[in-house]
Order: sequence, then structure tokens, then C-alpha cells
Amino acid sequence: MAAELTPITDRDVPAVADFLRAHLDHRVPWETTLSAVPWKGGGPNHGFMLRDGRHVVGTLLALYSERLVSGRVERFCNMGSWCVLPDYRSRSILLIKALLAQDGYHFTVLSPDDGPQEILAWLGFRFLDTSAAFVPNLPWPTPPGRMTVSTDPAVIGRTLAGTDLEIYRDHERALAVHHLVVVRGAESCHVMYRVFRHRGVPVYAVVLHVSNPDLLLGAWKPLTRHLLLRRGLVATLAELRIVGHMPPFAFALNDRPKMYRSAALRPDQIDYLYSELACVPW
Repeated sequence: MAAELTPITDRDVPAVADFLRAHLDHRVPWETTLSAVPWKGGGPNHGFMLRDGRHVVGTLLALYSERLVSGRVERFCNMGSWCVLPDYRSRSILLIKALLAQDGYHFTVLSPDDGPQEILAWLGFRFLDTSAAFVPNLPWPTPPGRMTVSTDPAVIGRTLAGTDLEIYRDHERALAVHHLVVVRGAESCHVMYRVFRHRGVPVYAVVLHVSNPDLLLGAWKPLTRHLLLRRGLVATLAELRIVGHMPPFAFALNDRPKMYRSAALRPDQIDYLYSELACVPW
């Protein structure tokens, strides 16, 4: 069926949000997610959409950011929700081709469904290593004074500095992530995580960012104790490429597939910040 391909502009956000609420996930605050990206440096659009007359019939969302990588400013485009009505599926490929036609970006897809993975591989995307550890959160006894865990924004703000503080400020209002800081003496580690829910019930934490993997190596007991007793989360999932080591008492497994396309960056230069994992609370 005929459909017009156009970028998603600010004025299109309400119609796109209504479409995604009706056809993808009614629980996600799509309008806020699209219009209130918490960091600076927005991109040229919110992604691309298909319209049939006045009706939205397909979308491919995008989140843009500029990052300093190895001393150079690099531009990233994180591909978000890809939803097309059945009668228009033959035109789905137009959405991603339009996104990829934008020059000068490194592209990430951090929650690809099984079907699109083959299409993305054909378009030059590669899989990241998502080897992970699944750590039971247990009520470990913690010696007083040795290490503290805080979620207080004031404590986090005065503890972090430099790039770590900038990353925290950029994600402080992101809808899908939680922040905490682990402190030992003069050292600190910022941990950013989202919560996996089953039928609306919080089950386990999914680590997205760790600022100091070396400190975290000795902080798993107080960290997981905090997540259990303060958040009611029974386990923590952490990819090894993020935390840098296998935590004690962990089970090895693989996280969900994640993909990227870049002509210049290595897999270890790709992270999960400034992405839908931080902004979309599904």
C-alpha cells in the first residue's frame, strides 16, 4: 500500500506517540520519551515515519548524541522502536535506509528483535559480545564504614567529577535508569542501571554503565545488598564488557543481542549511554 516516508519532527511527536501507544506498548510515555531527551546535542529528527494520508502507519525512532571518543567528537545514532502496520510491512526497509543514509553517524541497535537482526546484519551491522554475569542479590553483612552506597542526588553530584559527573548530569532525568554511587575513601564508582520487570513487577537490575570497574570488583556485596533490601530486586545482570570481570557468586549467561555499525569505532568503544536503554521505560 502507498505510504509517504518523512522525518519525525517535533510537531509529529503527538501523532507518533499515539501510534506507538496503540500498536506497540501502551505503558510507555512515548510523547515524553520523544520530546524530552535529557542531554544536549539533539539530532536532525526523532527518526522516520510512514504516513498514509493523515495516518501514521509505521515508525523507526532515533536518539542522537555527540560523544568524545579517544579525543575526538563522534556522532551517534541509536535506533529505537521499529513498528510498522502489517499492510505496510513491505515498506519497512525504507525507514532504516533513510536512517542509515544520514552521513557521519555511528549506529547502534540495542534491543533488536529476532526478525530485524537478519536485515541489520545484511546492512552491515555487527553483533556486540553480550556475555554477562547473573548475580544473586543477597543480604550480605557489610562491615560499617568500609564502603557506602548512596542514591542521594546531592551525594552523587558532589562525589563525581569531570566526565563522570557530566555523564550523570546528562542522564539524571532519563526515564528508564536509576543511579547510585559506591564510595570507598577517596574513590567512587557511578553505577547506572535499569530494572527488568515481569508482568509489571520489578525483578532484577540490568547494569548499563560503570565508571570504575576496579572499585566495583570489591563492591559487589554492598551493591547487591542495597539492590535487594532497598529496591526489592533479587538479582543483577551485568555484561562483562561493562563491568570488566566476572563477579563473585555469579552465573555466566548471555544478555539480549545488541548490534552496531561503524566504519571507525571498535566494539569496546560502543556503550549503552545516550540510548533508548536509558530513556524508554518499557
